[in-house]
Amino acid sequence: MSVLIYVELDNGSIKKTSLEAVAYGAKVAEKTGDKAVVLAIGAAASSALEIAGNYGASKVLHASDEKLTHENSLAYADALAQAVEQEGSKIIVLSKSGLGDAMAARAAAKLKAGVVSGVTALPEINGSFKVTRGIFTGKAFATTEMKSDVKILVVKKNVIEITENDVASASAVVETFSPQLRDADFQASVVNVEKASSELSLTEAQIIVSGGRGMKGPEHWQPLVDLAKALGAATGCSKPVSDLDWRPHHEHIGQTGIKVAPNLYIACGISGAIQHLAGVNGSKCIVVINKDPEAPFFKAADYGIVGDVFEILPKLTEAAKNL
Repeated sequence: MSVLIYVELDNGSIKKTSLEAVAYGAKVAEKTGDKAVVLAIGAAASSALEIAGNYGASKVLHASDEKLTHENSLAYADALAQAVEQEGSKIIVLSKSGLGDAMAARAAAKLKAGVVSGVTALPEINGSFKVTRGIFTGKAFATTEMKSDVKILVVKKNVIEITENDVASASAVVETFSPQLRDADFQASVVNVEKASSELSLTEAQIIVSGGRGMKGPEHWQPLVDLAKALGAATGCSKPVSDLDWRPHHEHIGQTGIKVAPNLYIACGISGAIQHLAGVNGSKCIVVINKDPEAPFFKAADYGIVGDVFEILPKLTEAAKNL
């Protein structure tokens, strides 16, 4: 038996959020007395996959068929189900993402499994199997008891703490995995992928500096970009900003855009509409800069600065450069 953990790849490397899922799955395996096995789909060198061992995995199944180069939730879910059957897994762990949610739903149908998405803590295993998940866009938590034989846990990003004690110097054994691919899974296929030109992915960034209409226009964005560079952060924006074409749409953060969960989120000139808050409430620390002391965002902030962003941002940038 094993706990099977699916990891997403980016340019041949395991994504940070997937490494969190590996650490989570390894801790679940400790509780159940099983081994933690990873499934990776796509092109990657063995050396890039072996690092899963640092986070508790004993083995990595690697499916690298050319047909699986581009993300395909139908084919990937099929491969996941076949890996579950091969390993005899009763618990499957994925990181929450567009692909992870789609795979979990499809795999659940194939395996007759129960699914809990947005998991925020390790399960309670004491005569029953209970997991905690975020609900109401992260404003509350629910405890769900899973009674199905096979259980799929979709772990929320940046909620699993990985300490130095969780990371060991170990290598997982990488094995070739060749799932049986069905033509039906490829009736729709990805023919081209154009990635955002930004250096850091919003979903993977640990620090995000984001701007709203308080930045007054695209020509005034440089102070925000300077701070982001000084902090090694990604840049984001509110929906009105992307709608006005001040910033590219792939930077739109919010309920209808990208949902993020960085360690630090700095909001510059963003009032804090509920739709934007729904996209950032997974952040561990929120800093709000706004000249309006009544801006709703201050109620959700860990730290607030009332003042002109164009006076404050250069000072923060200078301080960041001196760290």
